[in-house]
Amino acid sequence: MATQSRYRLIACNVFQRELCAAIALTPNLVDPEFLELGLHEKPGTLNEALQARIDLASTLKAPGGEAYDAILLGYGLCGNGLSGIRARELPLVLPRAHDCCTVLLGSRAEFLARFGQNLSASWSSAGYIERGSTYFRASELGKSSGIGAEYAELVEKYGEENAAYIWETLHPEVKDTELRYIETPATAGLGYADAMKARAEAEDREFILIRGSLRLIEGLVAGAWDEADYLVVRPGERIEPTWDHVRVIESVPDLD
Repeated sequence: MATQSRYRLIACNVFQRELCAAIALTPNLVDPEFLELGLHEKPGTLNEALQARIDLASTLKAPGGEAYDAILLGYGLCGNGLSGIRARELPLVLPRAHDCCTVLLGSRAEFLARFGQNLSASWSSAGYIERGSTYFRASELGKSSGIGAEYAELVEKYGEENAAYIWETLHPEVKDTELRYIETPATAGLGYADAMKARAEAEDREFILIRGSLRLIEGLVAGAWDEADYLVVRPGERIEPTWDHVRVIESVPDLD
């Protein structure tokens, strides 16, 4: 039998179907924990909750009493919510992605091809339909790269809630005439694409079906961590945003 790695996975439940499908097929032992989708609405709350679960996971043992090899994070940068997250006794591994849209599409290149002309375009997926408070999600990329540095400065100067209000005032939403639905191989048989198409017709909007990919999700649980697609944060390091489309995040020494 091939060498089996042992991973603890902490992920947003927007990926629950996709990750469970990938876990079922990998030879590795992966013990998952899913956190609620709503945490991403407040990056500070997400940061605190995720760090607490990482700290706890660092003390746990895999079945049989053996240590885990790493903690996998089923998240992107998520509106800067993962900035400053620290690795404790175990390495952390996560995709180089601004948010869940990139993860569901399988690459940053595919995200830019689909959303590069409208970074804040709304979209939906099975995870948002089943577990979100709304069917739709706007990308966090506008707040976490390029002009996103401006948003981070607003948070630092005025606090999270005031910064969100100022941002929304300066960047009002434009009515979206398209309804985009990302369908991955793990969710293709659920009928949600047909439901979204009917909704688009009822709202006089153009329906756009986007074929997603499990590439980043499968690679995460398989331990296939190409440096271009995944960040490995070693013990004693923390996650730092790079404000770009190429690297997205890096690990830096945690000197605090």
